Amino acid sequence: MSQFRNANVQLTNGVYRLKVRSLAVMAIAGLSLLMGGCSITQLGYNNGPHLAWWWLDGYVDFDREQKPHAKQAIQAWFNWHRSEQLPAYAEWLTIVRSGIDGRITPEQACSWSDELQEIIAPALDHAVQLGTPVALRLGEAQWRYLEKQYQKSNDKLRRKYLQPDVEDRLNASVKRTVKRIENLYGRIDKKQRALIITAVKASPFAPDAWLLERQRRQQVTLSTLQRIATEPAPFDKAAAELRQLVAHTYRSDDADYRAYQLRLSEYTCGFIARLHNSTTPKQRQHAHDKLAGWETDITALINDNRHAANQVQIATE
Repeated sequence: MSQFRNANVQLTNGVYRLKVRSLAVMAIAGLSLLMGGCSITQLGYNNGPHLAWWWLDGYVDFDREQKPHAKQAIQAWFNWHRSEQLPAYAEWLTIVRSGIDGRITPEQACSWSDELQEIIAPALDHAVQLGTPVALRLGEAQWRYLEKQYQKSNDKLRRKYLQPDVEDRLNASVKRTVKRIENLYGRIDKKQRALIITAVKASPFAPDAWLLERQRRQQVTLSTLQRIATEPAPFDKAAAELRQLVAHTYRSDDADYRAYQLRLSEYTCGFIARLHNSTTPKQRQHAHDKLAGWETDITALINDNRHAANQVQIATE
């Protein structure tokens, strides 16, 4: 459910897109739980360590010595996340679900997003705690590989969001936005599509500025990884620098870009409210059922974890 605000929202001339702080986020580290029905969702989360490893190794290309440490950190994070974070997600979904049957305000949309970010923050912090020893083991080969992967991802971003033809860029943005909205609310009508087109055209999203900031953050990330590994930095100092990297990803340390992020977030909250308030009772029921399904999926994952914990306790008695 990619519908609610994030500092990384892309409403391009624009695209209506939410990353970490959206209602779609049910896990971190590139893993999404929004994979359809209950069994598929649970399968996706239960395979989370493997998927996260595949994604991370695709960016870093760990060597033989580094691999077991990275895999161990990923598994430890998921073990912690399942027991410590999933209950909070389920509670948050219950709150949101109870509020979408009627009209909502921009402030309400933003507050839900803020609450989710607060829930996710410990997961990011724990990822840094577990990932710091892994980062300290990286070397020249991994840094060069990461830089190349950054270049590839930036080229992909250009193709997806920076089409030379303005009309092509608009059409692509509208198409992505409609797809995400219909994932939550079901089919939209012509008036709602017109609302989306108007919002996309008026969006303050600037993909060129986003790309420049992204490239700047990538260079900061590379220099930080190199510095903490070659000094070498004590664990606490290295972890603090990595935490700062994460913080600046979602709240830029560049004052102008940070002001832009705030304008974009405020605009998106207004758009969310207008779009939701245009929906029919049937569409809101569709959204309600969707959230309830995700809530059920998460509850099942929590119960699976409790059952496994009880089995371990029985086995050790």
